[in-house]
Amino acid sequence: MPLRRYAWMAAVLLLCSTITASAEATKKIKIGIVYDYSGPLAAGGSELHGLGTKIMIDYFNQHGGVEGYQIEPIYADAQSKPDVAINEAVRLIEHEKVDVLLGFFSSAQCVPVAARVDQTKTFMWITTCISSAVLENRNLRYVFRPQPTGRQFGLASTSFIATHAKAKLGKEPTDLKIAIIHEDGAYGVDVARGTEEGAKKAGFNVVVKEGYSASAPDLSALVIKLKRARPDIIFHTGYNPDITLFLRQARELGLHFSVLIGHGGWLRRVRQAERDGRPRRQLLFRRRPDLDLAHEREGPQARPFADHQDGGRRATRRVLIPVL
Repeated sequence: MPLRRYAWMAAVLLLCSTITASAEATKKIKIGIVYDYSGPLAAGGSELHGLGTKIMIDYFNQHGGVEGYQIEPIYADAQSKPDVAINEAVRLIEHEKVDVLLGFFSSAQCVPVAARVDQTKTFMWITTCISSAVLENRNLRYVFRPQPTGRQFGLASTSFIATHAKAKLGKEPTDLKIAIIHEDGAYGVDVARGTEEGAKKAGFNVVVKEGYSASAPDLSALVIKLKRARPDIIFHTGYNPDITLFLRQARELGLHFSVLIGHGGWLRRVRQAERDGRPRRQLLFRRRPDLDLAHEREGPQARPFADHQDGGRRATRRVLIPVL
């Protein structure tokens, strides 16, 4: 994996190397790493983030550390629960005496943890959770996050659609009907806020805007509401298992649309289904001959709406836009 994607790790380590006298004496930096290694968020991406962190810590240690400092990692499982994340953060600071906390996948965890950690004057380096509520107007001095906010994600996706609507969907932005659905925690609310703001700026017709609990056992009422509204585009922000549940019930109930934009890890469920031998059309919802299948590449270099050829024929035309 490209080392430049993990430049944040080197930045944290260099920062820590200047703040602890004991670290200078022993040439070690103690880092507490908090991710969800169990619970529903683990499979949704948190466990993979934890694995990537471990890979890079091992790499740095095997190559002399950073500026001569070896990293002493202490891993903690937040169990996909905010209260456990807080308890683990406190334990790492007070009992393990870590120099810095790193990680945190869920915004629902980051919001309360950030305030608690800042009170202890311990550095907290957030690598994933994106809600603006984590930092906005809170005057935190020891908490850092090197990525866009949820609101910015929502603004970016609506801007993208507005730019390409005419060429790829055959409609002006003002003629598009969109739906905004999201889990109702700090993460989903913030992305939906940016999505709604961007939709108003572009002139989209918002026919549905609704939040739901990420732990909801049934989303069929939401799917039926979407069927009645008939949106061209659905902007979706969620975790697991709500993403899996929504996709399954949307397929079962025959929800049709042109584009689904996911501000989360839902595309991984599509890929898993394909690895399990199920055709993509069984997981998604219908074919549109006027749309091009997106290349499923992650990150800012993703090329949605690009042509995709399959055996000399145009593949099922479905727009998939991984945003997070």
